Amino acid sequence: MKLYGLKNCDSCKKALKALQAAGKSVEFVDLRANPVASDQLANWLDGHGDDVVVNRKSTTWRGLDDAARHQPSLALLQAHPTLIKRPVIVTDSASFIGWTATVRAALGLD
Repeated sequence: MKLYGLKNCDSCKKALKALQAAGKSVEFVDLRANPVASDQLANWLDGHGDDVVVNRKSTTWRGLDDAARHQPSLALLQAHPTLIKRPVIVTDSASFIGWTATVRAALGLD
């Protein structure tokens, strides 16, 4: 299992701690230090949609000009990896975005 996030993100910290406490083997991947490959980003966008993957509430989003906001989602996320909604949890069979009750239940934590 891989957890993609930022090391200073509270949601990522909570998710990592809960998954490890449940005995899951989790590899943490920092989105700033290790940019996600374009094919992986495309898979997340195809599987979840850009409304879910692109964090339009972030300070990074608010700092973008209109031209940048209207770029294709894949290009936008490649240029600004902090726009990826976090955490992104990837298992052998599925991927999950965010740390909601639905995600926790799907991972067997609730």
